[in-house]
Amino acid sequence: MNEVLLVLIAYLIGSIPTALIIGKSVFGIDIREYGSGNMGATNSFRVMGPKYGTLILILDLLKGLLAVGMFYFLPYYLNNEYERTNFMIALGLAAVVGHIFPVFAEFKGGKGVATLLGMMIGVQPTVAICCISVFIVVLYLTRYVSLSSILGAVMLPVSVLWIWNEHELSYRVFALAVAVLVIVTHQKNISRLIKGNENRVPILKNRDRKKNKE
Repeated sequence: MNEVLLVLIAYLIGSIPTALIIGKSVFGIDIREYGSGNMGATNSFRVMGPKYGTLILILDLLKGLLAVGMFYFLPYYLNNEYERTNFMIALGLAAVVGHIFPVFAEFKGGKGVATLLGMMIGVQPTVAICCISVFIVVLYLTRYVSLSSILGAVMLPVSVLWIWNEHELSYRVFALAVAVLVIVTHQKNISRLIKGNENRVPILKNRDRKKNKE
């Protein structure tokens, strides 16, 4: 019963519409009416700029991290690594579902990548660092957040199944499911990437200007 309550709370944490709140309180806009209409960090970067886009990214990440950390409320999980990992995954996934289908925003949220990342930092920091590294490198080279997110997510099962060769079945299934989920939720982005009309985020512009002058 306590587990069910915490999973529900994790979902509610994930449902906090940070982009919607900041958009309305700072800019007086509904982020869902601009850009792609998505409440994730990518659209926030495009519509509200790097400063607030970064803030929203961090807040969405913290939702996943906070949700995963709630296992501390149940002492049983402190000394049982296998059960703890499974419960942390359940809490994190509840937060991700909340971000994608937020009860506080008519069940229309973001794509859950930042919240997934926060979840992974809480569950397995080393694997999360690998995913973050791939994300940063791809973003620096391309300025496509969507492509960075997809490749960062694909790095998760690569890390879990081959680099660290984790043996827990639930962890392996989770890693594969995350990669599939991110790819599925980015279908429109993938289509735009193939067509060459995907939007780039407004960062690293000075680098691009220098390249164009050379």
